[in-house]
Amino acid sequence: MTPTLFPAILSGGAGTRLWPLSRNSQPKQFHRLLGQRTMLAETLVRLQDGIEADLATPLIVCNQDHEPHIDASLAEAGLPGCLVLEPSARNTAAAAALACHAALVQNEAALLLLLPADHDIRNGAAFRRAINTALPLAQTGQIVCFGIEPSRPETGFGYIKGGDTLPGGFELARFVEKPNLKTAEGYVADGSYFWNAGIFLFSARTFLDELAAFRPDIAEPVERAFREGPATNDRICPAPGPWNEAASDSIDYAVGERTRRGAIVPVTMGWSDVGSYNVLHDLAPKDEDGNAVHREPQSDIVLERVSDSYIRAEGGRVVTVAGCEGLVVVDTPDALFVGRKDKSQLVKDVVCRLRDLGLEDVL
Repeated sequence: MTPTLFPAILSGGAGTRLWPLSRNSQPKQFHRLLGQRTMLAETLVRLQDGIEADLATPLIVCNQDHEPHIDASLAEAGLPGCLVLEPSARNTAAAAALACHAALVQNEAALLLLLPADHDIRNGAAFRRAINTALPLAQTGQIVCFGIEPSRPETGFGYIKGGDTLPGGFELARFVEKPNLKTAEGYVADGSYFWNAGIFLFSARTFLDELAAFRPDIAEPVERAFREGPATNDRICPAPGPWNEAASDSIDYAVGERTRRGAIVPVTMGWSDVGSYNVLHDLAPKDEDGNAVHREPQSDIVLERVSDSYIRAEGGRVVTVAGCEGLVVVDTPDALFVGRKDKSQLVKDVVCRLRDLGLEDVL
């Protein structure tokens, strides 16, 4: 029997590491960072062909303030969607539980493909093949994590360790936090560790059962919020009262580290979480001097002896840069960021400073 698969896309993050482009009101998943579509639209489109399951209407778990951006990305993708509108941020475990309840209303045997809205995947065919490998594991009650085969000892990602062999993958032995460089080098040399992409495939019923066993302080309030809130075919609005009672925790901590049903399906698919301007520069097309340049129609960019830089103009001005290398310049109508590309992680510290200074209107 062909399973029914519900894509459940998590679209609630703020993307502060890409400020001032990414804002609370319009996070990075609603921007055209690497192509002609928003990142959310790209996420939706790459799931449409080659998956050996009946694809249900995607569920998009999102901040209720982002509803217009979601609708625009759905139109861009040319696809329907059901919006699950969170009254407040409660992290990924609660978001996943909401999506499970929404799917089970439609199909008691529903499988969920849970994935972030803001990741870049260059090899969509490899991703779809990995999904097909994971489907029978999920049907037998496994909570499948997609493990990215590491290409380098990366300290910016969490890792997952594979255990005994399963058809098409491994048992999940453990989750590991972001390591230091020496530890990451050991993981890569070991060969049984994978980058944790934050992408999961599981039975909706299995996930809810595991969440209820391990974290009733999340499972019970979310179930009440879903049951008590209004819903239509394309909008689900959890009741704010019980929803806000739910503890905030990630799916990794709430279920992944505790379950004995975990599995890993390894995949090499050109994956990136697009988590910094440094990474965005690496992924973007570049000119002969190694510059990634993006200008909106009302803006312009003039470079003189500039190399290995990321320059983006959306502020309606002429942006000029001269005599620099390894720079990030992002110009928007109300804020300008300039920094070294190899220090682009400091954007998060800048955002904290702005918040401390009471400059919330630019965040």
